[in-house]
Amino acid sequence: AQKSGVELAELEKDIEGAPMPSNGFFWSLSHKPEYVAGVTSNTPIGIDIEQIRPVRPALFNRIIDSKERQLAGTSSDEMFYRCWTGKEAVLKTLGLGLKGLSQCKLHRIIDNKTLVISCRKKHWVIEQFYFDNHVASVVRAEKNVQWALPVFGK
Repeated sequence: AQKSGVELAELEKDIEGAPMPSNGFFWSLSHKPEYVAGVTSNTPIGIDIEQIRPVRPALFNRIIDSKERQLAGTSSDEMFYRCWTGKEAVLKTLGLGLKGLSQCKLHRIIDNKTLVISCRKKHWVIEQFYFDNHVASVVRAEKNVQWALPVFGK
């Protein structure tokens, strides 16, 4: 938010746990043991981060169907987490949570940092960033995402 010059008030969630706009701005957070990711926008937005690690075939097949696998051309762990984080970023944008996961499908892979997820009759462009064996995905609004990776004391 600071990088974009946005001042947020208290970050609150609705009764279903979806973030509510703060000072007129939408926001989303994701966290893992070593990292926290956050994003703000003047339109609904979602972000997710995951560490790329081995995925069991049963989980892979449950999250990515055969048509999506064919489109991806690979069943790699990296592709699983690209799809997973992309889908979760869309679900966060829509305020659905994981209950809407079956509605999200990989529609197109543009390049190694951009893909398109189809959900609820809309196509969502997802921009991705890789760091320290993690992938972060954010729903792209009108313009490209300004990525910043601040490093805090360990």
